[in-house]
Amino acid sequence: MDVAEWLRGLGLDQYLPAFRANDIDGEVLRRLTAEDLRELGIASISHRHRLLDATAALHPHPDPPPPSGGGKLQSANPGSPGQNRAPRL
Repeated sequence: MDVAEWLRGLGLDQYLPAFRANDIDGEVLRRLTAEDLRELGIASISHRHRLLDATAALHPHPDPPPPSGGGKLQSANPGSPGQNRAPRL
């Protein structure tokens, strides 16, 4: 990933020297925190939020968990196989 191009696309290329001086590459970019951005000298809260939103967009979105039972409650059927039943006497 070209970090310089990414910053230019956000209109925040004034921070490129700080990113270069701190060896921020595509891998590190994905893990930046608000504290990291402050340490890089990004004083503007608005710019930090724009950068954090943009880095969040770099993360792949996890698949949603599968639905459990399709939202339906399943009632126990006493005659269904697999249930432990005591023999009748």
